[in-house]
Amino acid sequence: MQEKANGPAGLTRWVLDASDGVLRCERHLLTGLMGLLIVLVLLNVVTRYTGIPLYWVDEASVYCVVWLTFIGASAMTRLRLDFAVTLLTDKLGAQGVRIAKAAASGGVLLLGLALLAMCWIYMDPVGIARYGFDAKEFAAESFNFLYTERTQTLNWPVWAIQLILPIFSVTLSVHALSNLIEDLGLQPKRGHAGFNIANADVVN
Repeated sequence: MQEKANGPAGLTRWVLDASDGVLRCERHLLTGLMGLLIVLVLLNVVTRYTGIPLYWVDEASVYCVVWLTFIGASAMTRLRLDFAVTLLTDKLGAQGVRIAKAAASGGVLLLGLALLAMCWIYMDPVGIARYGFDAKEFAAESFNFLYTERTQTLNWPVWAIQLILPIFSVTLSVHALSNLIEDLGLQPKRGHAGFNIANADVVN
């Protein structure tokens, strides 16, 4: 029994469990960010109407939307609510559809891994650590100014805002791998409590 739990079936089940955990976190983050965005928009309206606009609110709203977009795209991938063109699959049989879905999930997985590799090269965590996290010294030697730049009105470090890129790469890869496992029939498809989806397969 222990051997089975540690075998391929146990590994694929662990991947799906990890994806479910990530999806739950994304659901809470999406709820929180939507609430924050509403507050920021209302604050912007009120302060502009009263003649004392807070310019940092515009920038904060933009960054909130950016994070919402990436987190939402990751969640939609696992929920199979991403866009799909079915001109080809409509002409295929059941076996062909399964192969096409597995190929699509594999393509998304490759995209996530490629994006993660590019984030690693761009953000170069090993490089900045080699210079003792001295952003100016690192920029002078590598001409990578990511860690010296700050946002215009909030004065936040740009790298902190762009952390959503590697985070998205990881979550997208985990969700795509989970979808691929289900498409290959290695694990049964799971439902996702907390999301009001009647039939995700209608979309993808």
